[in-house]
Amino acid sequence: MRAQFIGWPEKAMDVLWQLQGEPTHATRERYRADRERLVRQPMIALLNEVADTDPRYEDFSVWRYRTDSWWWQHQGAVIRLGRKIEIGLRFSLDGLRIQGAWWYPDPGQVDMFRKAVASEGSGRELSAIVEDVRKKGYDISGDVMKRPPRGYPTDHPRMSLLRHRSLIAARPLGCEEWLHTPEAVDRVLSAAADLDALLMWLVRHVKRAA
Repeated sequence: MRAQFIGWPEKAMDVLWQLQGEPTHATRERYRADRERLVRQPMIALLNEVADTDPRYEDFSVWRYRTDSWWWQHQGAVIRLGRKIEIGLRFSLDGLRIQGAWWYPDPGQVDMFRKAVASEGSGRELSAIVEDVRKKGYDISGDVMKRPPRGYPTDHPRMSLLRHRSLIAARPLGCEEWLHTPEAVDRVLSAAADLDALLMWLVRHVKRAA
């Protein structure tokens, strides 16, 4: 029977606290079972409920542990919406963080992105979407070239977007009491709605490699 999401237990924070710094192998093994039960499994339950609400969010993965201590201190997950287009979630002592990202592009995707940005209709649409997302408190970042890409005029009105080789919108959702309650599902869905226009633009224009 699938676990129902009731929030991250407060003891999840205690486990993550014990894993700060550079925990020894013995410390990691001592807390492995508690971390799985209190930190990772709630993320799986959360994303199952998110997917139940919107079938577009059904393709998700919740990361396990790696040798780097960072992965023990941060529980990551992704919801895949298109090729290299995803929603990322991260739970840590800082709380919950969300991002919408097109990154690590396949060959050809950057060219597709730039053509869509340069096109008057789709380019203006993306500019407006990015500005709206920024106003909602998201940081806009990515792999950005220092020089204008070849083939485009240096005074192009959307040159700031044309220089992107990836595009990420991210913000922390917070570390308040709601993290320990089912309300976290609604918080994630609300943030996903903030990112929807941006991610769907990317799905339409760069989801496949050329």
